[in-house]
Amino acid sequence: MLERLNEAMEHIERHLGESVDVAETARLAATSEYHLRRMFSALAGMPLSEYIRRRRLTLAGAEVLAGRDTLLEIAVRHGYGSGEAFARAFRAIHGVGPGEARRTGAVLSSQSRMTFRLTIEGSSNMRHRVVDKPAFTVVGHKARVPLVHAGPNQAIIDFVRGIPREDVDRLEKLSDQEPRGVLAVCDDLDPSRAEGTELDYYQGVITAAAAPEGAAELSVPAGTWAVFTASGPMPETVQYLWRDVFTEWFPSNPYRSRPGPELLRMRMPEGGTGAEGDAELWLPVERERG
Repeated sequence: MLERLNEAMEHIERHLGESVDVAETARLAATSEYHLRRMFSALAGMPLSEYIRRRRLTLAGAEVLAGRDTLLEIAVRHGYGSGEAFARAFRAIHGVGPGEARRTGAVLSSQSRMTFRLTIEGSSNMRHRVVDKPAFTVVGHKARVPLVHAGPNQAIIDFVRGIPREDVDRLEKLSDQEPRGVLAVCDDLDPSRAEGTELDYYQGVITAAAAPEGAAELSVPAGTWAVFTASGPMPETVQYLWRDVFTEWFPSNPYRSRPGPELLRMRMPEGGTGAEGDAELWLPVERERG
């Protein structure tokens, strides 16, 4: 797995001066494009598209400071169609425009080339099961929110706080199949999973009952799900669970993630942040092809 992933990273490096074909990169990694993006984001701590942009502009920054080529020549060589587009991207990464950087010899940022190595951990005994689930419907409240990689997502916090308690109680009574109870459901994420891109967020339940008037509905086709459970201090336990699923479970099991909503059921502690609670995470998966 790591050997194929590093082969894919080498492919990216060879094609930084042009449009990187992510589908071909995924083929070299022997997985799907969707799973490659998910795995890379979890392992590297940034979206694949962001890594490619940072690597491209790291190389471009060195060429800007070297002063041998014009700024437009450098821009074109690194895939930018105009000097203006190059300057905007350059400033976003380095905090200074390419012209000023060349004139002043500015200190620039650098994105190191990534490779992946095996470390022996496996310290967490992950409780999981794999479920083939028929088609189902999520019913509840829905909002379009930005993706936040670290820290609280204030848009989600405000949305959930704005749902009347009686609405939550009414929904909970409709729950009639696994996973039971009121769920946090994330769907329609941007394939890049870049910070600030938007997703559909539901507070809802899975039910065969008719949806209440005004409720949002999400129809989910039949498929396979990996179900993970964890207990401990909240919200840290959920954050660690996400990390361990992608850094330990997927590399050790013959499954890959597939498109579909992600379901999270949490029993939040009465003691607030840091108190003990339970979480159950449902992720859509499919078997890796041999």
